[in-house]
Amino acid sequence: MGLDEDSLDYHEADPPGKLEISTTKPTNTQRDLSLAYSPGVAEPCRRIADDPDDAYRYTAKGNLVGVVSNGSAVLGLGDIGAQASKPVMEGKGVLFKRFADIDVFDVELDQDDPEKIIEAVSAMEPTFGGINLEDISAPECFTIEETLREEMDIPVFHDDQHGTAIISGAALLNAAEIAGKDLEDLEIVFSGAGASALATARFYVSLGAKRENITMCDSSGIITTARAESGDVNEYKQEFARDIDGGGLADAMADSDVFVGLSIGGLVDQEMVRSMADNPIVFAMANPDPEIGYEEAKAARDDTVIMATGRSDYPNQVNNVLGFPFIFRGALDVRATEINEEMKVAAASALAELSKQDVPDAVVKAYGDQPLQFGPDYIIPKPLDPRVLFEVAPAVAEAAMDSGCARQELDLEAYEERLEARLGKSREMMRVVLNKAKSDPKRIALAEGADEKMIRAAYQLEEQGIAEPILIGNDDRITKTTERLGLDFEPTIANPRADDERHEDYAERLYQVRKRKGLTKSEAEDLIRRDTNYYGSVMVECGDADALLTGLTHHYPSALRPPLQVIGTAEEADFAAGVYMLTFKNRVIFCADTTVNQDPDAKVLAEVADHTAELARRFNVDPRVAMLSYSNFGSVDNAGTRKPRRAADMLRNDDGIDYPVDGEMQADTAVVEEILRGTYEFSDLEDPANVLVFPNLEAGNIGYKLLQRLGGAEAIGPMLVGMDKPVHVLQRGDEVKDIVNLAGVAVVDAQQNE
Repeated sequence: MGLDEDSLDYHEADPPGKLEISTTKPTNTQRDLSLAYSPGVAEPCRRIADDPDDAYRYTAKGNLVGVVSNGSAVLGLGDIGAQASKPVMEGKGVLFKRFADIDVFDVELDQDDPEKIIEAVSAMEPTFGGINLEDISAPECFTIEETLREEMDIPVFHDDQHGTAIISGAALLNAAEIAGKDLEDLEIVFSGAGASALATARFYVSLGAKRENITMCDSSGIITTARAESGDVNEYKQEFARDIDGGGLADAMADSDVFVGLSIGGLVDQEMVRSMADNPIVFAMANPDPEIGYEEAKAARDDTVIMATGRSDYPNQVNNVLGFPFIFRGALDVRATEINEEMKVAAASALAELSKQDVPDAVVKAYGDQPLQFGPDYIIPKPLDPRVLFEVAPAVAEAAMDSGCARQELDLEAYEERLEARLGKSREMMRVVLNKAKSDPKRIALAEGADEKMIRAAYQLEEQGIAEPILIGNDDRITKTTERLGLDFEPTIANPRADDERHEDYAERLYQVRKRKGLTKSEAEDLIRRDTNYYGSVMVECGDADALLTGLTHHYPSALRPPLQVIGTAEEADFAAGVYMLTFKNRVIFCADTTVNQDPDAKVLAEVADHTAELARRFNVDPRVAMLSYSNFGSVDNAGTRKPRRAADMLRNDDGIDYPVDGEMQADTAVVEEILRGTYEFSDLEDPANVLVFPNLEAGNIGYKLLQRLGGAEAIGPMLVGMDKPVHVLQRGDEVKDIVNLAGVAVVDAQQNE
């Protein structure tokens, strides 16, 4: 089946289209409905009538954008009319929601008269927090946007004009830096003089390019002052008319530094690229076929051609989705009256800076595991990079506040945390822990310190002030990898094979701990030199590091064995356990034990529950513990069901326990309020449990994985509890963000130990 057929099936599948309206408040009871509609809506209506700004307080206006089009200039399709453009506008709504959690109503206007479009859109101001104009032909789009920006007190943004300008502007900032050229000196040639080209040229001037250095070509050739004076070009094109000799695109490109293509495919050949100045910048952005192909442009000359296109199958895709969702997010959150030039420049600058940061593993995997590192083939971030939200939206919001068009001031640090929460509960929860970690960073030993992921994690930990990482491994190998990755830091390295006093001390300490467990002195010396897990464990035991992370390249049991043997469990603990935190849209669940104890008895279950409750509190979660079984409060009585029942009794009878705990109970009883309160009103749990203690390792491992995969939960862990000093064992193949997250947990553990 071809792409066209797949697309038709995708759009036709029930329900047709790509958007729906869902409720954000409970609607289960008569009272819910009376609050949602009549008579409950009366009071919010009265409040808004008294103060129109209260619409942002009592309605969805502040997170609602209208995507408006008449379908007169749909990319690649032309003037197809309002109705036919609806799939595109719905798609725009999908991108708004997916990337920035912004809701959209798509509005298709069957109207060509600019004045009537202006009248219709301006009349909808009470509905929306912002307006995104889309696929409206030039020059009408200029008049429509300019007038609406003047008439409306909410942001109006024509993405076809400004989206490409902002994204390619970010690319230009980085391309010029890589080419060793200043923006003000660049000779820039445009192929195309439509809405997008004109807006892009204006924006490049805002970034620092000189207007007199921009040559614009339309289908008739170079736009010159002679052509402008003869009336050959419209008023908008005249803005970039140059007092130079006429000619075609090939003439304009000779000796130029930058080519910007916003026209049609195939207009540029290799000879034209060869005629450009050294290390030329070629942005061939016509879709679906660029003005010159990627390979063709690269092969045209021996020096560096910095190339960008509008295509996703080549490096440096100029994709508007890097801009509009995040620009609107920042504008909406400060209730901006407009999206001004300062906000657009801030967006481009934030994108340019983000390109220089280490790229998350998930993004690299999403793009075929190709290396993504700042340079000629990576000058703008990838659209699927979640960090764009945290970089661009705050930058836009700050620019709005600084430029005076914001009606609401934001604490930018707190704002970043709100943005984290929009991308999922796990980010919100981890932000709590990482903020605690940053308040008092600790020394974290990374046992597999020569691994590329560990080095990248160490860089992020140090850069963000979360921890003081110590990479355990070969000095030369770590240093070379750091340089190859372009990471600007000097890591602290502990080399187990180096000869120094510390190694003798570590070998002696290991020998003392394990000499009555069958370990000889020479074996202890050998383990310290060749096994970084033993080295790291002794380092923590001796106080030279505050916590240990390992397991990235080892099976879980083999990674856990050294810290258990050397560090052991806490004084008040007999058992360690592995805990996963699972985050859903509106709730958090801690699952234990998922990695360590195969067949725990009641005492072990009780201890694991208490350790997990303590862990929950580090995430600012008040624990409510359920001991799980296939029985509800004695409905089945056998050895298996008595075990969690006794564990619950042990905890209830412990005067030191200050959280609710109950069981044995079935999993749905523990987490479904209607079952818990409706059927078992006697339960000690007044609200659904958030700490689930499974009866054995098999059940715990199966349970958390089902919740993660089928329930759509995000998993953080496994977090090791019950150890004498902070130790966490990663899963093989974990990503850099997982290492950073667990390091943050380890730092907070170390803070608690103090």
